[in-house]
Amino acid sequence: MSTAVVNTGTEGKTWGGGNEPLKASYGKMMMWFFIVSDALTFSGFLAAYGFSRFKFIDAWPIADEVFTHFPFFHGVDAPMYYVAFMTFVLIMSSVTMVLAVDAGHHLNKSKVTIYMFLTIIGGIIFVGSQAWEWNTFIKGDYGAVQTKGGNILQFVDAEGHRVALKDFVVAGHNDRAKHESKNGLWFVNEGTLPTYTVQEVLHGLESHENVLVRTQKLTAEGEKTVLTRAESLKQIKDNGKLVVEGANLHVNEYGSPLFADFFFFITGFHGFHVFSGVVLNIIIFFNVVLGTYERRKSYEMVEKVGLYWHFVDLVWVFVFTFFYLV
Repeated sequence: MSTAVVNTGTEGKTWGGGNEPLKASYGKMMMWFFIVSDALTFSGFLAAYGFSRFKFIDAWPIADEVFTHFPFFHGVDAPMYYVAFMTFVLIMSSVTMVLAVDAGHHLNKSKVTIYMFLTIIGGIIFVGSQAWEWNTFIKGDYGAVQTKGGNILQFVDAEGHRVALKDFVVAGHNDRAKHESKNGLWFVNEGTLPTYTVQEVLHGLESHENVLVRTQKLTAEGEKTVLTRAESLKQIKDNGKLVVEGANLHVNEYGSPLFADFFFFITGFHGFHVFSGVVLNIIIFFNVVLGTYERRKSYEMVEKVGLYWHFVDLVWVFVFTFFYLV
């Protein structure tokens, strides 16, 4: 007795199962699974950043005042210019990747080689720029004083422009050694000692009448609160605890330490993705040069790394929007 196979109606549908559902290879499907899961991870990080910013909205650092540097132009106030340049480079690298994938569909090895090379150069420029931005953020430029309550006090002139500590504070002779285990304190270490003490900052403030203290508290107009001359001296004298230079995971001269924590974590996590993408692109680039995919009559590997590269570019657009613009 023969058994008839009943067609359940899958024939003709978009997803009929088999080895290539949706006419996508196994490799492409796995790349899409990875992208979706990684997108959820980035979404969680950005949601946590948004929640923290909303909770501390009245004391959150203003991005236009933090990212004002541009390489080789020291002292030039260029808010967000370099971040915009980094974004432009990364987006253009996504364009060259599209051209590389299209050339692969036409089995044009020479064009794939050129566009892959340009994509790699764009990725290297972005990663290098992000490393420079990290270095600048960590070093700081102006310095500030942290109060006993953990708030940050910055310094401005009568017109509201930032004033660096080095412009009005003179470092005295300080014999205090940095706490280290070799100095007799076991299991106790501390970072590099600040250039100035709170007392030296107070003396400098007293001798420069045009310098005022600005708190991290934002006004209704979205600007930081500038104290009067008497209030400035009182704040440093009564509440000054520590001189802060730059930013790290503990203190931040720009404002809330959470801002620095999220900056290092989110941009670092994305930077790792870009670096990984550059490494993958280099491997695929050499395979293209060696003619591996030309012999296969398929440049699908270029398309797979292209999906990943477009993903990290798209993520940066969201990071740039949430972290730098909003």
